[in-house]
Amino acid sequence: MMASFALLAIIAQAAQDTAMGRPCVVIIESGGEQARQVETAPGQQNIFAGGGVRLRCQGTQTTLTADSMAWYGGQNRLDLVRMVRMRDTAIALDANFATYYRLDERLDAHNNVVAVNRRTGSVLRGPNLAYYRAAQGIRDTVELRATGRPTIEYRSAADTGAAEPYLIVADRVRFKGDDRMWGGGKVTIDRRDFAARGDSVMLDETAGLGVLVGSPSIEGKEEEHYTLVGTRIELGLDKREIRLVKALGAGEATSADWRLTADTIHLGIERRKLQQAFAWGDSSRPHAVSTLNAIQSDSLALDIPDQVFTEARAFGRALSTAKRDSAATAADLDWIAGDTIVAHFVQEQDSGEASARTRIQRILASGSARALTHHYDVRDSTLPPSINYSRGRRIAIALKGEKIDRVIVSGRADGVQLDARPAPPQAPADTTKPSPTP
Repeated sequence: MMASFALLAIIAQAAQDTAMGRPCVVIIESGGEQARQVETAPGQQNIFAGGGVRLRCQGTQTTLTADSMAWYGGQNRLDLVRMVRMRDTAIALDANFATYYRLDERLDAHNNVVAVNRRTGSVLRGPNLAYYRAAQGIRDTVELRATGRPTIEYRSAADTGAAEPYLIVADRVRFKGDDRMWGGGKVTIDRRDFAARGDSVMLDETAGLGVLVGSPSIEGKEEEHYTLVGTRIELGLDKREIRLVKALGAGEATSADWRLTADTIHLGIERRKLQQAFAWGDSSRPHAVSTLNAIQSDSLALDIPDQVFTEARAFGRALSTAKRDSAATAADLDWIAGDTIVAHFVQEQDSGEASARTRIQRILASGSARALTHHYDVRDSTLPPSINYSRGRRIAIALKGEKIDRVIVSGRADGVQLDARPAPPQAPADTTKPSPTP
């Protein structure tokens, strides 16, 4: 017991000379069964203790425990060895080894590090961690830095205990406070409904912003999944939920039915499902392509409530093309063009298919509208089609299945109809009997 009181007095005396308003004055509450002091200079001591030690920051609830400790007075450094545990208001930290630098208010932990943010419940696991305490005159916000590819279960203070965390893995990470995080080197972010990849990531919940760079990609994992890639991807965050995903530069979004490319693509998300998509650009005009249909324009808006495609609106030099089947050639394409195109979609279940397919039900072009359509004989689809070219202020096309049902043109309408060339008449069969052979 006397050894413990002596250790307390020496460390407290050293702290009084250099405290200068810094909050952590290390106090040894229990010095273990073995303790030794070495005077290295007048008024300066090194202290060694083993067999279980317990320390705390004077006047706070911060505690440190370990199997052994070494205090180096000249360096204001505390080494903790084996079964290290730190508990304060911000963090609960376990490790096999730790070094506390009192003047810098920094704790370096190594070997099987587990750190829990006590306000949010986020958990970091990795080989090392540098913990920078908030301290008056040094820094006003807690910081964490880790390397060696740590794994983070990332939560926010608003999460309930049952809320699913984001699982973040990166070569190196840095946290500032409870709401800002940076990661670099093969970053992966996963949750049951969502996955993200990139070389670097930044998350700022205060600003409601996330950024991925370095070959970034986003994937929605719901039943009707989607992917998004681009030069830079930004996330719009609301209470840690993703509400908006932006691909800035060389954007490409892919779903089960469509592939969309453009300079810029925005995806609106609600209830963890895709709801809307917007695309525009100059160097790469928006281009949406499915197996049988395509739409291209200066800007494009897609309605996809709960990831079900219902409507597309194309603005500026809009063009929509359609194939009768996947074997159709360019000469067989139906197309409609105008200043604006609105296409309505419906889901249909084909026999023999596991899931419903999205097909165009009707399409409307307005403003210098033009359309070229092929019309097949309903009684014999093997016959060549007639071809119709129409112009007007507005053109509406209705479809049944994959076939055009009718075309309605209004406003200064004109056009031309080319019927299929009829088959040549066949010569009557020769019914005369050959003359007998003499």
